[in-house]
Amino acid sequence: MSETVTNYTARADLLNDKIILVTGAGDGIGREAAKTFAAHGATVILLGRTTAKLEAVYDEIEAAGGAKPAILPVDLSGARWEEFEYLAQGVDQEFGRLDGLLHNASLLGQRTPIANYHFATWQQVMQVNVNAAFGLTKAMLPLLEQSAAGSIIFTGSGVGLKGRAYWGAYAASKFATEGLMQVLADEVDGVSNIRVNSINPGATRTNMRAAAYPAEDPKSVAAPADIMPTYLYLMGDDSISVNGKQFNAQG
Repeated sequence: MSETVTNYTARADLLNDKIILVTGAGDGIGREAAKTFAAHGATVILLGRTTAKLEAVYDEIEAAGGAKPAILPVDLSGARWEEFEYLAQGVDQEFGRLDGLLHNASLLGQRTPIANYHFATWQQVMQVNVNAAFGLTKAMLPLLEQSAAGSIIFTGSGVGLKGRAYWGAYAASKFATEGLMQVLADEVDGVSNIRVNSINPGATRTNMRAAAYPAEDPKSVAAPADIMPTYLYLMGDDSISVNGKQFNAQG
């Protein structure tokens, strides 16, 4: 059963001194989440494919008076285990721990029947949406264990809760994402200071949404800033006892 916290108001210092890694931080929801976490006191690690976009977010955070972020340019579509190990070593050397991990990066893939789906595209979507999330999580778990209250947030979707025609690998990957969240949440329950949950952002004004619904008026759906209360709640200590839950950011 899905949870909602759309009326949540975060205090200004909710994330003070927390180290939070955000994937897909160069655009859309990831960009907004990184800026929002920084505005509430966090030091944010920006992970994404395009360095120029990450640098733009870096500049926005610094201009707003946030803590100096870190940038990790990574193409998750080709990342191997050794690269995730290397990333974890870098975070360990720089910060010594990790307090939060937001898995936001995703590929949409094709909107077409399974019978027409390109095998290579299927593999790429699964790599970014599932395999990379697993690899990064596994690599960062020891650092999250060093936090007083570590939080992992996976990004789900409505089509990952009930399958829908023509959503192909994206839908299948989001079912897998929910499964990964639930398995990991069950494993850490009662034996770790880490909690694991997922967020379904809902219809949000992003480039991915525009690609999926090209005829839609972008102003008819929520802006990324509108859904940040759920992200703040799950990343901050107000959710310290919440584990294994699926949240809808728009109710």
